[in-house]
Amino acid sequence: MTPLLLMLGYPAPVAIGTDLLYAAITKAGGALSYNRTGNVDWSIVRLLALGSVPTAILVHVAISETSFQDSPKFGELLTFSLGIMLIITAIILIFKNKLREKALENKPPLLMGFIQRKRPGLTFAMGIVLGICVTLSSVGAGAFAAAILLTIYSQTRTVKIIGSDIAHAVPLTFIAGLGYLFAGYVDLTLLLSLLIGSLPAIAFGSRISNRVPEKTLQRLLTIILLGLGVYYIIFNKLH
Repeated sequence: MTPLLLMLGYPAPVAIGTDLLYAAITKAGGALSYNRTGNVDWSIVRLLALGSVPTAILVHVAISETSFQDSPKFGELLTFSLGIMLIITAIILIFKNKLREKALENKPPLLMGFIQRKRPGLTFAMGIVLGICVTLSSVGAGAFAAAILLTIYSQTRTVKIIGSDIAHAVPLTFIAGLGYLFAGYVDLTLLLSLLIGSLPAIAFGSRISNRVPEKTLQRLLTIILLGLGVYYIIFNKLH
């Protein structure tokens, strides 16, 4: 969503701030659906949120206290962060199946043994990383987070990892989005338009996705994310 809003001419802070609140609202419905079927591990959600939510607040406090958000450098930082996260997400999509397979096979043994012993700490640390990445780019609380969680919790069912990832994304994107709202960087009219437009689009997209092979959708998404990521990093340097 954020890259599309940037292409439509919205400033980076407005695109990211609006997208964060849009994500919080839309993901809330998904989190409720997963929770009803028992596919949310709240212990994982709590550990992630303990790291991510305070970090998101601290990022906003740091930005506001230094008046950095009023300088042109702020938009450049957000655009560059977006490009980096899009590329990382694309790479994760390419290798996520191999990461999952290695985790299930417990290879390499020493590494997997370390991961199993340090799961709570690693999950908390991952929350901190997500707090920074999502606040500065709006990207991370999706394919990126799910792929890492699938490696850390290799014995947990995939559907439960996805449900936990979505449930955690709700408070993180909401708090991160509020920071932009208080700073005056959220377009409420745009937010309402996105919510209204997404309802029929979701129904249409679900029909199309059933007719297109999963691998084709994943490859298409990977190409788009990778291309946009490279574009925004180059665009950031040129400007």
